[in-house]
Amino acid sequence: MTNEIRLAFAHPSERAAAMAGSDPLDRISLRDHIVEVEIGAFQAERGVTQRICFNVVVEVRPLTGPIDDDVDRILSYDRVTEAIATELAVERLALLETLAERVAERILLEPQAMRAFVRIEKLDRGPGALGVEIVRARDGAPIAEVVPEHAPEPELVYLSNAAIASPHLKGWLDQLEAQDRPLIICVGADDAPAPQVVHRLAQRRIDLLAIEQNAWVLASRDDRCVVVETRTELDWAMKNGQTCVWAPSKIVLDAVDTPSAQPRDSVALAAWFAATFGAAEMLVIGEDLPGDSAVPLRAMDVSQAEL
Repeated sequence: MTNEIRLAFAHPSERAAAMAGSDPLDRISLRDHIVEVEIGAFQAERGVTQRICFNVVVEVRPLTGPIDDDVDRILSYDRVTEAIATELAVERLALLETLAERVAERILLEPQAMRAFVRIEKLDRGPGALGVEIVRARDGAPIAEVVPEHAPEPELVYLSNAAIASPHLKGWLDQLEAQDRPLIICVGADDAPAPQVVHRLAQRRIDLLAIEQNAWVLASRDDRCVVVETRTELDWAMKNGQTCVWAPSKIVLDAVDTPSAQPRDSVALAAWFAATFGAAEMLVIGEDLPGDSAVPLRAMDVSQAEL
């Protein structure tokens, strides 16, 4: 039992050695790799960065033949640090467990990697280090090549309040769905004024929630419109032909690169969102176009029945 406790707090390299079988694999390790990032499930952890420490061990297939001092023949340490940096750049996360899973999964995409030991610790949340450690193994044979899945190209449309209330709404949706592309609809807040507070971050949340209330208003007007709030839901919906209405709070608040557009500038915020998909343009029905936009915008009057 004493040895088990010691291994639980030892560096992952010791745990990897203890778990090695009769035919041990080679190992590479990353020790005490510290980055500053915004992460955490508590409100006090939003809007601030904290230090997190990574210790990673990767078990790799032994090379056949001489190395010849050729970096292309080995799993580079840079691939481990790149896996960490890539996952930190995707979105703001609440849980170390989620980050550890994603880092391990990305490392195991490397052809040589067979098993990954990932320990992540928060260094600034108390007098000691708080963390999580996971072990993940590749299932089956090594992957020779990872081919990224082709991402669907959605149609992005912004509907003003007049457009949501328009008798042309059903006809517009019919025309948009006939284009046989995933459809994502963005809206602004209702015309009724939202509560006003002096706290900037609180006001931002209030304004985002006002947009989400209006998203549900649109969803109530046509059963094809489904309110979604996460990128995972959006990806699934696009692959399965579901018309989405964007509820912005989670994606905006979790964005690594926070949008400069405020929720009250709802067309500009929707354009920022459209840019995250690499959209060629966004159709704006019944609203004035902002001077600056992250993607090209095409305006349409709310009185027009044909797109």
